[in-house]
Amino acid sequence: MERRTLLVLFSILLAGTPTLGQRDDRSEALVSVDVGVILDMRTLVGKMCWTSISMAVDDFYAANRNFTTRLVLHPRDGEASVIGAGSAALGLLNKEGVLAILGPQKSAQARFLSDIADKARVPSISFTATSPFLTSSARSYFVRMAINDSAQVDAVASIVRYYAWREAVIIYEDTDYGNGVIPYLIDTLQANSIRVPHRTVIPPSATDDQIKEELLNLKMIQTRVFIVHMSLPVGTRVFSKAKAIGMATKGFAWIVTDGIANLVDSVDHEVISAMQGFVGVKPYVPRTAELEAFIRRWKRKYRNENPEAERIDPSIFSLWAYDSVEFSFEKPRIFGNSTDLDALAMSKMGPTILKKVIETSFTGLSGEFRLVNGQLQSSAYQIVNVVGNGQKGIGFWTPKRGLSPQLGSPTNKDELGAVVWPGDSTSVPRGWEITTGGRRLRVAVPVTDSFFEFVRFDEDPVTKEKVPTGYCIEIFNNVMKSLPYYVPFDYFPYADSNGTSGSYDLLVQQVPKGDYDAVAGDVTIMAHRFQYVDFTLPYTESGVYMIVPLKEDNKRGRTWVFMEPLTHELWLCSLCFFLLTGFIMWGIELISNVLYFTFSTLVFAHRQELKSSLSKAVVIVWLFAVLILTSTYTASLASILTAAKLEPAFNDVGELVRSGKFVGYSRGSFLGDLLKPTFGSKLVPLKGPDEYASALTNGTVNAVFDELPYIKLFLKKYCKGYTIIGPTQRTAGLGFAFRKDSPLLSDVSKAVVSLSQGPFMDDIEKRWMLTNDTSQCQQPDAGGSRITLHSLRGLFLVTGVVSSLALLVACIGNLLEGPRTPSETLRDNA
Repeated sequence: MERRTLLVLFSILLAGTPTLGQRDDRSEALVSVDVGVILDMRTLVGKMCWTSISMAVDDFYAANRNFTTRLVLHPRDGEASVIGAGSAALGLLNKEGVLAILGPQKSAQARFLSDIADKARVPSISFTATSPFLTSSARSYFVRMAINDSAQVDAVASIVRYYAWREAVIIYEDTDYGNGVIPYLIDTLQANSIRVPHRTVIPPSATDDQIKEELLNLKMIQTRVFIVHMSLPVGTRVFSKAKAIGMATKGFAWIVTDGIANLVDSVDHEVISAMQGFVGVKPYVPRTAELEAFIRRWKRKYRNENPEAERIDPSIFSLWAYDSVEFSFEKPRIFGNSTDLDALAMSKMGPTILKKVIETSFTGLSGEFRLVNGQLQSSAYQIVNVVGNGQKGIGFWTPKRGLSPQLGSPTNKDELGAVVWPGDSTSVPRGWEITTGGRRLRVAVPVTDSFFEFVRFDEDPVTKEKVPTGYCIEIFNNVMKSLPYYVPFDYFPYADSNGTSGSYDLLVQQVPKGDYDAVAGDVTIMAHRFQYVDFTLPYTESGVYMIVPLKEDNKRGRTWVFMEPLTHELWLCSLCFFLLTGFIMWGIELISNVLYFTFSTLVFAHRQELKSSLSKAVVIVWLFAVLILTSTYTASLASILTAAKLEPAFNDVGELVRSGKFVGYSRGSFLGDLLKPTFGSKLVPLKGPDEYASALTNGTVNAVFDELPYIKLFLKKYCKGYTIIGPTQRTAGLGFAFRKDSPLLSDVSKAVVSLSQGPFMDDIEKRWMLTNDTSQCQQPDAGGSRITLHSLRGLFLVTGVVSSLALLVACIGNLLEGPRTPSETLRDNA
């Protein structure tokens, strides 16, 4: 589309208006078109936008001197209030008969004024009201020549996700502008798995002391990432107080939305010094020669109008204001001059003007200017870092490509440039701190009365204090030491009125109450416990098993014990090979002797003379096979008859239930609730390995259920006479519990996995749990010493191959010799 000197907000030629460069033959008089302007003239944004609007009108008519329709601006001060903007609008409509209103400046003012514009059918065009509360679909005559604040929330969330921050606090002002974007921002953050643990709202009327109090409350929480969505006047007060109380130092991260990022180059040195290291997002404006020339002229004009300004650069609002002015109107007749809202006359030209406005599309100083549903559309956001006296670009965000170092970058990988963070730090803030207000991490440790290898309290020889130690504690200490940052923590023993921890369910319930931040001990990861805490990845094996005693299986008195050395498959295969050998011998020797010969070989009593070499070869191989088979059989039978075998007293849970036997479980553990539906009143609580062994020995219980790590400790002490069956129930294993959504959780889980992949876990398990070699414990042999077909498959394969080849060769030889006469046969037999 043809580029114009100024981008278009209104471009309509009313009927009878002369075209550009021509005059009406009927009249040489200029036609005035009245347009109202409502801005808060005492604010920075209001002053900047007025400079741009007046420049736009001057520039247009300087380039188009013969244009007969003259735009007449009627500026009014909205006085930074809804009432002030409404009063100014009524005066413009009824007294000046304006065809359109530029402004107002604030979102709350625009929402009120849009209702007036709808009634009067006069377009209300704002280039600063960005709240999502304002929608053109609900307000027919409201046109937003600015980008909706909700368009930037994906860019903000991408920054938080890029730096792997899992939590962020939102600080916003209590106005339509501040409140409008918050639901969109929270939803987008949560969609990116970013938690918002706290929101702080600051009313514009808040005193400095009230702002300081709110910030001190934020300083006491762990999160160190703050997203600020405020107007500049409120934001500068917040940043000044944040710097004063030490919240703009190393370890903190501040992200500001475009309402502030757009104006960083125009704030004074005191404000920008408080914002050092901040990251911001703002609409991207392409740098062109035309834009550079405009900026130079704009600065001169602004300083002439505002000589007190310290430093100034036109913001995106200034560019939008400039791009929003180019009109050619013929003044219509406006009837009525009442200041009462109900008496407003509807503009006959309103619908036509509105239609032309919303169809406007061109390229201007601020970039591509395109309206969709009455709102300016965003194309890209620039990510900036406040450093020194201004800000530097560190990347871009677009809806299609996300974060990228340059627009049009060929890589799809998120990437940003180097950032100088608060405190002049180049290290990316972790996003949270444990030590808030000097508070250290409080770690609860259960006081146990058994299985002390996991957790126990020993007296420190120097301080004489009770300090925790054991398998779980040693793992926790090493995990915390392996974190890439220092986390100070203290152990606190947890015990009930009986002097022990009791139920671990009650222990984990103390964490959300605020008594503790974590639990280090032999706590099993259970689904129902996640309503109170979050768990790290497990650091032990999982599963519930049962311990059962071994009983002697004496088979020497059985009637058919001689059948047990060989499996059924091997017996059947042996019989088949006996018959196969006889068949082959029949094919080679005389049919009358083959059966006797075959079975006589079983006891090596064959006396038949073999004449064929092939027969001799078959017999030699088969006798070798019979020798191996009988020797193996004899050895296995002797073992069965002389050695007593051990087998589990019970092989599964069903057998225990059917027999009505009592079973034991670890007292105070979750196993009681787990087993009660199955065993009911047959459950017996036991304490530790000694009670396990005693109860199994004296018959109090017939089996004991426990988790695998505890069973390993039992077998360490009681190795002989017991075995384990299972798992009977799957569990997730032991893990460390932290408060829900703790920022430590992910890093601790990574450290657990990292240590598990190295030799550390094996060493500590051997030291605390497997001092004795449990592999030497007597285990049941389900199959005894029975010989299987699989064991002798090679022997039968050789025998079968040799016999088959011999038969094949004999058949071929007989065919080649031809038929034999009866006399030859008798002679050979003789």
